[in-house]
Amino acid sequence: MSTTANRPTTTSEIPGFRPVPRTGVIYVMHRAEELGLNRDREQWSNLGQGAPECGRLDGAPPRREQLLIPPTRQEYGPIGGIRELRHKVAEFYNETYRQGRSSLYTADNVSIAPGGRAAMTRLAAAMGEVNMGHFIPDYTAYEELLTTFKGFVPIPILLSARAGYKVSLEELEREVIGRGLSAMLCSNPCNPTGQLVQGEDLDNWVTLARETRCTFILDEFYSHYVYGTDPAQAHMVSSARYIDDVNNDPVIIVDGLTKNWRYPGWRISWILGPKEVIAQATSAGSYLDGGPNHPFQHEAVSLLDRDFAIEETVAIQTEFGAKREYMVARLRSMGVGVEVEPQGAFYVWGNLSGLPSPLDDGMAFFEEGLEEKVITVPGTFFDVNPGQRRAHGRYQNYARFSFGPALS
Repeated sequence: MSTTANRPTTTSEIPGFRPVPRTGVIYVMHRAEELGLNRDREQWSNLGQGAPECGRLDGAPPRREQLLIPPTRQEYGPIGGIRELRHKVAEFYNETYRQGRSSLYTADNVSIAPGGRAAMTRLAAAMGEVNMGHFIPDYTAYEELLTTFKGFVPIPILLSARAGYKVSLEELEREVIGRGLSAMLCSNPCNPTGQLVQGEDLDNWVTLARETRCTFILDEFYSHYVYGTDPAQAHMVSSARYIDDVNNDPVIIVDGLTKNWRYPGWRISWILGPKEVIAQATSAGSYLDGGPNHPFQHEAVSLLDRDFAIEETVAIQTEFGAKREYMVARLRSMGVGVEVEPQGAFYVWGNLSGLPSPLDDGMAFFEEGLEEKVITVPGTFFDVNPGQRRAHGRYQNYARFSFGPALS
């Protein structure tokens, strides 16, 4: 096993401040900018990109290119978002996942936040002193989130390549009960491995949350990027399908326009869950972020029309499915190991150990790539290690490759 010493560190010499590390994508972009990314962006290949391409895709609905902002929408908006958008989010989930169910989401089950990180921060600030389970590897930003908020104890759950970076229901139940977990945090589909929990497995997760009273916080930002089915069917995945009582089942969904609607710059996300949680998370937003972008919320309402979302999803799954096949094949042809092909999201988790030294090290691979104007994200950033409590890292020989950019 490698130590975590290969990860970049920061220091602070100003009294009262602690070192705050950059998350993986921010770090690699900063390094690329030091070498001229902003001066000649068109010459770079950004395989570290954490956002999807934002242009028009074949078969997708027209992109929003203009916005008229009347004076009333230039004022502060509600902390939890305008009621019209909150209602539309609830309606979208009811129509897409909960038809025929007696328990339905309402606007009171939705809090609009200024981006996914802000949504997660609201939830963290509203939580009490609990044991919080999280998987390794997972989204890099979780590390600092789990470090900054001291009210809960982060409990890592290791996923292995041998098991396809998945956990069985029995193993998960043992972790929840044996470690006394009151909450679980994870991305589904997973960033960076692209693995997906769906169908009966996801139903079992929701049942486990309900029966053990362990709150599952599910980051579903990539839930429309699903592969292995006919793209024309617009297969979307959400735990909302399996919840019995929206105000009692301890399952909280975080999503937004960033990935599934391909509008990352709008900074519009939402938290969907029991009314009690939504009220507390929104209260936290009053001092954490001050509320979401006001004028963009009004424009976002029409994007939540189910027919619009289905049309966009078909285009996403067609285009990104083709890019997925291309990237997996190219990486393997270059000697990068793809232990498990991504079922969702737009990343390939690559094992570099078969490459000659120093390219078998994720950080060295990244630095060498910069010389060729290629950006990747070293795997060590996804070894979520709050407070650097663990002395050993596991993903020094890995890198995340993004097929988010346009295929050119």
